[in-house]
Amino acid sequence: MRNNWSSNTEWEKVFAYSRAVQIGNTIEVSGTTATEGAAIIGVGDITLQTEYIIKKIEHSLVEAGFGLEDVVRTRIFITDISMWKEVAKVHAYLFDEVMPASTLVEVSRLIHPDLLIEIEATALKE
Repeated sequence: MRNNWSSNTEWEKVFAYSRAVQIGNTIEVSGTTATEGAAIIGVGDITLQTEYIIKKIEHSLVEAGFGLEDVVRTRIFITDISMWKEVAKVHAYLFDEVMPASTLVEVSRLIHPDLLIEIEATALKE
């Protein structure tokens, strides 16, 4: 059975996508940025943006009956690869024993110049 989870943002309507899609015991969380409505959280601070994003992903997972402990993969897109250590520190702290498979890629830019990072996640319930 398929469940589409929404956060009711304008982007979901413009692009026709869901915050997360669950099929059976698997959920895919869309690319997540440090935004709250029109506000960008942590402008100039990749550590704050990373933590905010992972907590936002966690909120989506919990709403669907999952948790960070169920995450099996993260995909991380950053605009400046030299900041990878700051991202890694937050990722390691929040995923401690979970240790999901992960990809980190530098991209030339994101949808807004103040966004430094975007993260996707896949979670699986055993």
